[in-house]
Amino acid sequence: MIAVVRTGGKQYKVAIDDIVRVERLPGEKGESVALTDVLLVTDEGGIKTGAAVEGVKVTGRILQQLRDKKILVFKRRRRKNYRRKQGHRQNLTELQITAIGA
Repeated sequence: MIAVVRTGGKQYKVAIDDIVRVERLPGEKGESVALTDVLLVTDEGGIKTGAAVEGVKVTGRILQQLRDKKILVFKRRRRKNYRRKQGHRQNLTELQITAIGA
């Protein structure tokens, strides 16, 4: 069974026992999280799609809360001596998908 879920403004294709890194979700390590914004589900009965598939949710267990590697944001204007350097580290949640269904 495969599902496509939307969280943090991004879409993720997940199956049971997959490990995915998503935008920070509230919760502590070991807690269960339900993702209700499901866009597509496949199973033995076929494929269900829609803006939000009714009555289906994906549950997962939080493995860890972490931060991604740093990216540099550098702004510059030629001939104006304008330079700005800034770093950014995104907060992430690592999930293990435990169930897909109603």
